[in-house]
Amino acid sequence: MELKYKRVLLKLSGEALAGENKFGLDYKVITDICNSIKKCADAGVEMGIVVGGGNFWRGRSSGGMDRTRADHMGMLATVMNSLAMMDAIEQRGIPTRVQTALIMTSVAEPYILRKALHHFEKGRVVIMACGTGNPYCSTDTAAAQRACEIQANVLLMAKNIDGIYDSDPKLNPNAKKYDHLNYMDIIKNGIKAMDATAATMCMENNIPVLAFGLDEENSIVKAVCGEKLGTLIDNN
Repeated sequence: MELKYKRVLLKLSGEALAGENKFGLDYKVITDICNSIKKCADAGVEMGIVVGGGNFWRGRSSGGMDRTRADHMGMLATVMNSLAMMDAIEQRGIPTRVQTALIMTSVAEPYILRKALHHFEKGRVVIMACGTGNPYCSTDTAAAQRACEIQANVLLMAKNIDGIYDSDPKLNPNAKKYDHLNYMDIIKNGIKAMDATAATMCMENNIPVLAFGLDEENSIVKAVCGEKLGTLIDNN
């Protein structure tokens, strides 16, 4: 297995973990994801993971609840997903740590960059939960920030769709898929593949983003090896 990227930040949406159920956890989906993570870890990839929480809670659908409170609830949802992922990865013999941006030492370590880097040196997968720990920040922004902090070679955005399109392919059968985009395309044109804050952060720190679908078999492994799939976003 020939690697293109040695250190990666993998962003998984909560909706992806729910599969077709749209809510909760689909263990077949999690099994497939964790099998790919094991192949990457066995090949020597240093992997950080940021997981969303939309399969349990979406703050923007909270019926008028205070935004800060709703976002904190979303952070707790990411912890549930992270613990489920840790359990599934460790069942495959890969040591894993969950680190949280909110302090909850009974279930996970606090997020400390130097500790995360030490875990990479020891061959451990690090799952980074609770987003940035701040309200009004999406898990896309958290993934971009963590990718910058760990100096990842790439930010892998694993989605329910196989790349970025000029319109919703579920609604428009003639939607055009992009193979490559510049960060300024994302920011100027308001492309919704990732939020503008995350795009700006990756642009300023020159971290490429690969948006790809989880449906394709071994897509995470293919992404780490640099095979052509999804949509690449960079400064070129």
